[in-house]
Amino acid sequence: EEGAPGWRGERSEEAPAERGPGAAFHKFVLMEDLLDKLKLLSYEEEALRRHNMRPLSRHYFALPTNSGEQFFMFCTLAAWLISKAGHPFEQPQEYDDPNAVISNVLSELRSF
Repeated sequence: EEGAPGWRGERSEEAPAERGPGAAFHKFVLMEDLLDKLKLLSYEEEALRRHNMRPLSRHYFALPTNSGEQFFMFCTLAAWLISKAGHPFEQPQEYDDPNAVISNVLSELRSF
C-alpha cells in the first residue's frame, strides 16, 4: 500500500511531512501511470465494454469518492489482468463478499 512503511524504498521512520512537498501528489502520478499502462493493454475495449463500465478518470483511484464502486472497479480490473496473464479467473460480482474477493485475488497472484 502506498503509505505503508517500506513502500518503494521509503524508510519507515519518515513522516509524510518529511518526504517533501510533492509527496502528497505522488498518488496522482502513480494513477496516471497506471491508466497509461491499462490503455496500452486495451482495457477499455477488453475489460470495460464487456461489463458496460465507463473509462477511468486520470485520478480515479487517487481520490476517494465511492469506495464500493472503486473496489468493484479494482476487482474487475484485477480479474481481467489475471485472465490476461493466462490464469483463468472468474469475474467477481458487485455484491460478493469483499474479503472473499480479495482473498481469491491474492491467492491467484501467489500462484504466479
